[in-house]
Amino acid sequence: MMTRPTDRSPWTWVPSLYLAEAVPYMMVMTVSVILYKRLGISNRDIALYTSWLYLPWVIKPFWSPVVEMFRTKRFWILTMEMLIGASLGAVALTIPAPDFFRYTLAFFWIMAFSSATHDIAADGFYMLGLTQDHQAAFVGVRTTFYRIATIATKGGLVVLAGSLENRGFDVATAWSIAFFIVAAIFSSLFLYHLFAIPLSKNDRPALRDSSRSLFSDLFHSLIVFFQRKDILAVLAFFLFYRFAEAQLVKMVAPFLLDPPVRGGLGLSTSEVGIIYGTVGVIALMLGGLLGGYAVYLRGLKFWLWIMVFSMHLPDLVFIYLSRAMPTNFHVINLAVAVEQFGYGFGFTAYTLVMIMISEGPYKTVHYAISTGFMALGMMIPAMFSGWLQEALGYPNFFLWILFSTIPGFIVAALVKIDPAFGRKQQ
Repeated sequence: MMTRPTDRSPWTWVPSLYLAEAVPYMMVMTVSVILYKRLGISNRDIALYTSWLYLPWVIKPFWSPVVEMFRTKRFWILTMEMLIGASLGAVALTIPAPDFFRYTLAFFWIMAFSSATHDIAADGFYMLGLTQDHQAAFVGVRTTFYRIATIATKGGLVVLAGSLENRGFDVATAWSIAFFIVAAIFSSLFLYHLFAIPLSKNDRPALRDSSRSLFSDLFHSLIVFFQRKDILAVLAFFLFYRFAEAQLVKMVAPFLLDPPVRGGLGLSTSEVGIIYGTVGVIALMLGGLLGGYAVYLRGLKFWLWIMVFSMHLPDLVFIYLSRAMPTNFHVINLAVAVEQFGYGFGFTAYTLVMIMISEGPYKTVHYAISTGFMALGMMIPAMFSGWLQEALGYPNFFLWILFSTIPGFIVAALVKIDPAFGRKQQ
C-alpha cells in the first residue's frame, strides 16, 4: 500500500531539510570569504562586502510574517531551494568573468535572502509537520545534519577547490568547478524535496483577522519586546557579547591563507579546508554540546562567567600564531581547535539568553527579533575588520581583538539570569 504524504517518516525529510538549510548559509558567510581571498580581493573589501550579506538575517523578523501569511511553508521551502540552486550555478558561471566580484556578490545576495527565507519556512514546517514528541526526538538529528553540511561546505568544498588548484587548474576555474558541483548537489536536494517533503494538513497560511491590519500583531509584539525593563541590557548583550568574535571570524581564513611576507601562515586552500572547515567545526560542535550539557546540570547562572571566559580568552591563540608563525600543521590545527571549542562552549550562553528573554505569549516572534539583533551584532563589527587588519597588520589586529573582548565581559555582567534557568528539574 502506498504511504500517504502525511504518514511519511520524518527520517525521509528532516535530515535533508537541515542539510539544505546549512549549505547556503555557509556558502554565503564563510566560503565566500575564502573564495574572494583566493581570487585576490583585499581583506578590506572582503570584510566590508561579505558582512552586508548578514542583512537578510537582520531583517528576518520583519520578513517572517509574509512567509507566515502567504502560501504554505512547503511552497516557500521549495521555491527558495530552487533559487539557491540557481544562485550557486550563477556564481559558478561568473567566477571566471572579468567583473566577477560585482556579479558573484549579486548572486550571493540572492542566495543570502533565499537562505534566510528558507530558514523561516523550514523551522516553521518542522513545528507544523511533526508531533511534539517527534519535534523533541529530532532536535539532535537536525543539529547533527546541519553540522554535517557545515563540514561538507567549509571543509569538503574548500579541500576540493584546493585539490583542483594543486592539479593545475587556475584558481578561478577550480572554484568554478567546485561551485558547479555544489549547485548540482543542491539542485538534487530540491528535486528530492519535491517528493519527500510531506503535504501536511497543518501547513497553510496563517489566518488573518480582517478587522486588523497585516502587521498590527507584529507591531504589538515588537512593542511588548521593547517594553522590557531590562531591554537596554538585553540589547547590549546581543550586540556586544560577540563584538570580538564578529571581527575575528572574517579574518581567520585570510590570515591562514596570506603568505608569511604579508603576515599570514601561508597555508594552502586544502589545508584551510581541513583546519578551519573540518577540525575547527568538530571542535565548535563539541564545545556546544558540552556547554548545553553543563547548563543542564547546574543552570546558566552557574556557568555564565566560565562561558564568558571560554568565549574570549582562546582568542589568545591567534596572537601566538601571528607572532610565532608556526609551520607545524598539527600545532596550527590544535590552536584553531582550542579557539573554536571555546567559542562553541561560550556561545551556549548567548543562545540560552535569547531563549530566556523570549519566554511569554510572543515566544516565536521575540526569538526571531533576538536572532535579528544577533545578526546585526555580527554584521557591523565585521564590516570594518578588514580595514583594521590592513591598517594594523595581523599581530596588532589580534591584539585589538583581545582588547575587543572587554565589551563582552561588561554586557555579561549587566544581564540578569534566573538561577534556575536551564537547569534540570530536581
